Parts: sequence; C-alpha cells; structure tokens
Amino acid sequence: MQQFIEIYGFLSVILRGSISSALSLAVGGVVFLLLVARPLAPRLGAAAQTIATRTRTMVFWSAIAIALLVTLDAAALATMLVGALELSFADALTADAVKADALAAAPALALALAIRGPDLRPLPLAVFAAALVCARLGATHAVSRLDNPPGLVAAELAHLTGVALWIGGIPYFLMALARAPDGETQRAIGLRFSHLCMAAVAMIAAGGVAMSLVYIGAIENFYGVSYGVMVGAKTILFAGLLSLGALNFFAVRRKPADSHGFARLRRFAEVEIGVGWTVVFAAASLSSLPPAVDLARDRVSVAEIVERLTPHWPPRLESPDHAALSTSLPPIQTARADDAPPSDAVTASIIAQRNAQDIAWSEYNHHIAGLFVAAMGLLALLEHWPRLAPFARHWPMLMLGLAGFLFLRADEAVWPLGQLGLIESLRDPEIAQHRIFLALIIGFGIFEWRVRTQRVKTQWAPLAFPFITGVGGALLLAHSHGLANIREEFLIEITHTPLALVGLLASSARWLEIRLPGRGARIAGIVWPIAFTLAGLMLLAYREA
Repeated sequence: MQQFIEIYGFLSVILRGSISSALSLAVGGVVFLLLVARPLAPRLGAAAQTIATRTRTMVFWSAIAIALLVTLDAAALATMLVGALELSFADALTADAVKADALAAAPALALALAIRGPDLRPLPLAVFAAALVCARLGATHAVSRLDNPPGLVAAELAHLTGVALWIGGIPYFLMALARAPDGETQRAIGLRFSHLCMAAVAMIAAGGVAMSLVYIGAIENFYGVSYGVMVGAKTILFAGLLSLGALNFFAVRRKPADSHGFARLRRFAEVEIGVGWTVVFAAASLSSLPPAVDLARDRVSVAEIVERLTPHWPPRLESPDHAALSTSLPPIQTARADDAPPSDAVTASIIAQRNAQDIAWSEYNHHIAGLFVAAMGLLALLEHWPRLAPFARHWPMLMLGLAGFLFLRADEAVWPLGQLGLIESLRDPEIAQHRIFLALIIGFGIFEWRVRTQRVKTQWAPLAFPFITGVGGALLLAHSHGLANIREEFLIEITHTPLALVGLLASSARWLEIRLPGRGARIAGIVWPIAFTLAGLMLLAYREA
C-alpha cells in the first residue's frame, strides 16, 4: 500500500490527463458534427456520410474511454485514501473527490449510447456533452475549494469547454479536410471551424485569466511558486497554439482556395494536436498542485531565482566519489525517519539528507548530459552540410551513450552503484519516471539512427522522432521531485520547465520538417537542431546550489 501511495501522485496526473484528452475528443466531436459537418452536408456530397460515420465512431470510443478512465481514477483515489487515512473502502467511496470522479461516467455512457443510435438527434447529444463537461468540474479547484468567489465555476466551465471545442475538434477537422471533394468545400469547412475556434479561444483566455487572478493572486506568486510557473508554461504553449491558429486563420480566408495553403494548414493543425494534448496534460498536473495563493509562505524570491539560474563557469566535469554521498553514509535519524519502517529502503533513501557531495553529483550528471545533448544538436546541424553528412548523420547513437551514463548515475542509491535493487527502486515514483525517460531515450536513439541510415524506410518511421521527443517534453513538464523542502523542489523544477518547452519546440519543428514541403521544411530543419543545442546549454548551466 505504501508503494501505491508513493506512485499515486504521478498516476493521478496521467489518469487526469487521459480523461481530459478523451473528454475533449468526445465533446469536440459532438460540436464538430452538429455545427460543421451537418450544416455542410449538402456541399460535402458523398463524403458527408463518411465524415459523419467516422466522427460518431470516434465520439463513441472517446465516451467509452472516459467511463473506464473515471472509474479507474475513482478506484485509485479510494485506494489511496484507504492507505493514507486508514478508512474502510466503503467509507473511501463516499469521499466527495471520489464521487466527483465517478460522476462523469453516467453522462459518458449516455453520450456513447446516443451517438450509436440509429438516428442522429442533436438535442440529446448536446445535453450529454454539456453534462459531461459539467461533471468534470467536480475534479477542479473551482468546486473543491470552499472560499472561491462567485463566477469561478463559470470561468472553469468556459476554460474546459473552450479546450474541448478547439483542441478536441482538430482531429475531426483534419479528417473532414482530407475527404472534402474540392478546394472550395475545404475552404467552407475551414471557415466554419475557424469561427468555432475563435469562440473557443475567447473562452479559454477569459477563463484562464479569471482563474489566475484567484489562484495566483499576486505577481510574486506567479514566478515564485510551482503553480505560477506551470501557468506560465501553459501560457507560452497557448501563445504557440495561437500563432499556428493565426496562420490557419489567414489560410482559410484566401480567395480562391489555395491548395498549397491548405496543405500547410493541415500540417500546422497536426502540430496543434500535439501541443494541445501537452497543454491538457499540463493542466492535469496543475490540478494536482495547491494554488499559488496557498503557498505564499514558501514562495521563492527573485534574488534566489536569479542566483540559482546564473551559470557558473566552468561546468562541473569532475564527479565526487560515490562513497561520499548521503546514500552511502549511515542514515541520519530524523523525525520522519523514526516514523518510517526500518526495512523500507526506498523511504530511507528519500529521507536521507542531501549533502554538498549529493549536489555536486547531480550537477555533474546534468552537465555531462548537457555535453551529450549539445553535441547531438551541433551534429544534426552539420548534417545539412553534404561533405559532413555521412559522419554527422550518426548523431542518434549519442543517445545510447547518454542513456548508459544516466542509467549508472541518475539514481545513485540504485544498482549498480547503490544498494537498492533495480526492481525494488521502481517503487519510488521519481526513480520510475527516470526509468521511463531512459526507455524513451534508448528507443528514440535506435529508431532515429535506423531512419537516418536508411535501414528503416517506411513512411511513418521518421515521425517516431517528433512523437517521442514530444512525449518526453510533456512528461518532463508533469515531472515532479519528491523533496520535503518545497522551496528547493521549486528551484529545481524551474530549471526543468524551460527544458520541457525547448523539447516541445524541437518536436514540433522536426514534425514540420518531415511533413511540410520546400522552404518551410528547410527552416524547420534548422530550428530543431538549434533547440537541441539550446537544451544542452541549459543543462550545462544547471545548478542546485
């Protein structure tokens, strides 16, 4: 049970992000069907039936996924409450948070039944979709807090609805564009969806501003608390989505319909899906954090942030001895240690006090990793030079060297350097997250090397790079460090958030390099290696003291 409680935080973020993604697909599909596909059916001709059938299928399975995921989320929360508060499982099921989770299953199943019916009845679909969004309000701060001002629930509702209409509607928009019979019909679809997106953006912005005023409260909380920094990251991603949306806004309004413009529009919309899902998962991570106004006493000052982010030269290229680390020394007895079971090695490793050698060990790890990443970015840039391309194209193999280095050193308490067994260490959620990142690095390195050396020639193979990089960036954004000191945890996480954003930039640019033709692809092909190099330089500047 203790192990489950330890991983619950990360599991909860993944479940909530998955629920929000499925909800966006279900609600976005219903709105696209009722406000875009049905009104344009006469112009779509034979394609109208195909678009409607595929939309209904996607909405059905999204609704089923919501019902399953909220049930799993409620069961996980109840199990955590049983272990943490020593309640009976029956009592845990009566907790407001558990009931709020399970509440969304009913409208999800109703929507699934309605969308599979023989006749398409708009009113029940709209009612069930609206009920689904309202039911998820119970899992937000707007409902769970007692001191929220009036109107905050409306702001949260507008925010959730706007995300569903925009991000959830894009897959249906792309599907309809691909099946439209001609350019003018594509333009008509684009104009209708553009109007829908403009309303959605207004709802997202208005809801986001209203909630930030309440949950952040003061400018000092925006930069000095994890909640505020995560809101800042979401704002940057939102700005990126708006930039892509603006390009598509002008593309659909050109007369006559520009076939090349619509080809670019589809590629930009594909990137919008990836960035949009990242925003959804960031929002799920945000809902698991206490609002910034509640952590004002643990706020970090500007001077502390500047001091921590100021690079020191030269980078740390000499590692301390493993025997000097706190995990290798006799445990220090603290109040927390007295409460922990003596046999629980993972808990003991967590509560061990970090000393200067621990900090030097971690900084050395980040700086060496930075050299690897910067070298990959520079080699990827050199790959554009024909004379160096045969050598430079092997840069993905550096990923394997990086993975091996991190496997040995990222978690010093774990085998082969530490005393914790490899399997036993996975009970610690932070270590488990590190292992997931390692698996992504290895998979990414091998696959991309095979792509660049023409060992894999399938059309989809190059897309593995941006997909894995994007997943890695999203996980890094939701990644947390299990430190007892909230201020120190914040100072570490504030260095990881820019890395996640740069990773998402590299993912998006590489996707566009593959999918766009001509000049756009060449520009994107320069952008992502620069983003990689920048990430390496950020790691070289990383400090923990």
